[in-house]
Amino acid sequence: MTERKPPRLSFESWVDRQIREAEERGDFARLAGAGKPLPSDVDTGYDELWWIKRKMAQEGLSALPPTLVLRKEAEDALAAAHAAPTEAAARRIITAVNERIREAMLKPLPGPPLGRKPYDVEAVAREWRARHSA
Repeated sequence: MTERKPPRLSFESWVDRQIREAEERGDFARLAGAGKPLPSDVDTGYDELWWIKRKMAQEGLSALPPTLVLRKEAEDALAAAHAAPTEAAARRIITAVNERIREAMLKPLPGPPLGRKPYDVEAVAREWRARHSA
């Protein structure tokens, strides 16, 4: 649509003609979202940062500070350790997250305080045995 609206045509008829010609050329048949449902966030109110949020979700990025991300990882690791198939696997999971926590304690990450100390591997192993003995 690089041409300008002729002065003798009303705006509506000029736009209608442009749309009709584009349909005839098949310009609308090859659109990326053709035949796909609308995104689920269509019903939400207007958000100026919608495109940033969508791009971050597509890229798997997080806007959380690193300390909060580590807190969440620690909680997830504890749950994963409790659900681990073997006690050795549970110990490996807790040991790995403990290393990250210790590293964050030595070199504080930006954001709010971590508020988390390394897990007691033996206590988690006892909990694992208690949960899996039943």
